[in-house]
Amino acid sequence: MSGPPTSQANLEPPAPPAELRILLLEDNAPHAELVEHFLRESGLLFNLARVETHAGYIEQLEQHPPDMILSDYALPSFDGYAALAIAKEKVPNIPFIFVTGTMGEEVAIETLKNGATDYVLKTRLGRLGPAVHRALRESADRRERQRAEDKLRKSLDQLRALSNYLQYVREEERTRIAREVHDELGQALTGLKLDLSWLATKLAARNREPVQEKIRTMTDHIDETIQTVRRIATELRPGILDSLGLIAALEWQANEFQSRTGIPCVVTTTVADTLWDQQFSTGVFRIFQETLTNVIRHTKATRVDVAFAEEGDSLVLTVRDNGRGISEEEIANTRSIGLVGMRERARLIGGDLVLQGAPGRGTTVTLRVPLNRIAKQTAY
Repeated sequence: MSGPPTSQANLEPPAPPAELRILLLEDNAPHAELVEHFLRESGLLFNLARVETHAGYIEQLEQHPPDMILSDYALPSFDGYAALAIAKEKVPNIPFIFVTGTMGEEVAIETLKNGATDYVLKTRLGRLGPAVHRALRESADRRERQRAEDKLRKSLDQLRALSNYLQYVREEERTRIAREVHDELGQALTGLKLDLSWLATKLAARNREPVQEKIRTMTDHIDETIQTVRRIATELRPGILDSLGLIAALEWQANEFQSRTGIPCVVTTTVADTLWDQQFSTGVFRIFQETLTNVIRHTKATRVDVAFAEEGDSLVLTVRDNGRGISEEEIANTRSIGLVGMRERARLIGGDLVLQGAPGRGTTVTLRVPLNRIAKQTAY
């Protein structure tokens, strides 16, 4: 009985290993032959190009980039340091091994500090093969790490782009809902109140006090509901932010916070009233809102001071409370959604957010945004 059919792929011989391209910088031909001999003895499959001048070295690097560079340290036209510097500039990720007759320990250490992968003395060329194999493995590992880092960086960029888009969509949705709540529901309630007023006038002549009392109660409830609708619409998207600008919105939010909590919240600004770019204004305002929310939830503060100023080439928002003080562990806590969101909002507007705190001495939140990353829509 014949065995299972063998696929055409299984009949094909395995692909031969790729030939290593080695550039040898060596002015002594017999020494070059020795280097090539020991490389072949180590089992390497390679193609070796030997150069001994500065011009030839540059030409090889530019026209035939190698996988590995082996270089003598002392050369007639230029030295190994210069060769290493050129390699770092033109082929920065290629392994570079010095193969030299003499090299003191201090010089060897200096070459490694300057980017050389390894060094092998010509009196011990038996080390050359293992050194090349090790350098190739390390180079492959570095390339793999670089690919992983590039992939991770790309993923982070995509996540940040998505976060930016979601923040934008969220604010657009807030604005739409706030407008509909304020306009549609507010108008409906106002119309209902007018209908009740009309009904009350019609019933007044008939002296129906119980009905009149019920109408007054319903009117009071409608008034309360209208106020609730206005508050919800404002919390979703304060119209003052779009109509009067960021500074007015910060002052309004501070007053709202003070009225709701009884905690004094003083805003000081030295920035001229300006209608900033919407993304910037929204980002700063939301960070300020979240900061005040954290004051209520966590700090046990009795006072909050807010400063909005231009410092050097940046706009700086500083919120300082006199509460218990945030700890280093809390600052570094990646599970704190509020802090993560504040940092992400700061990044999206090109800024930097710093939190500082000391036990019993309060917490300071500082948002700094370079002026050259902020656009102005119009000035008052």
